[in-house]
Amino acid sequence: MADAGVMRKMTAGTLTRADLADVVHQEIGLSRTDSAGIVERILFHMCHALAEGENVKVSGFGSFILRDKGERIGRNPKTGVEVPIAPRRVLTFRASQIMRERIVNGD
Repeated sequence: MADAGVMRKMTAGTLTRADLADVVHQEIGLSRTDSAGIVERILFHMCHALAEGENVKVSGFGSFILRDKGERIGRNPKTGVEVPIAPRRVLTFRASQIMRERIVNGD
């Protein structure tokens, strides 16, 4: 995975859109508005592709995969009553091998 050389301190434990825009601003030197716009456009295109039924793969990061689940019978754990669970589309994320290694090694 290409490393942009960006090291960021996690203070709140969550990386936000604003954090991403700030990194783009600092590393590339675009204005904060332009940086936020780039982040928004990337996320928009990813969301649009997923909404259209396409999977999204970011090389070296991972894949967002859509999966259609069929109808099945579920059970209310409290009452034990069986209820049908409607078919639905679910989104899963599968980290790339490179990302998994970075997480394990703490990079």
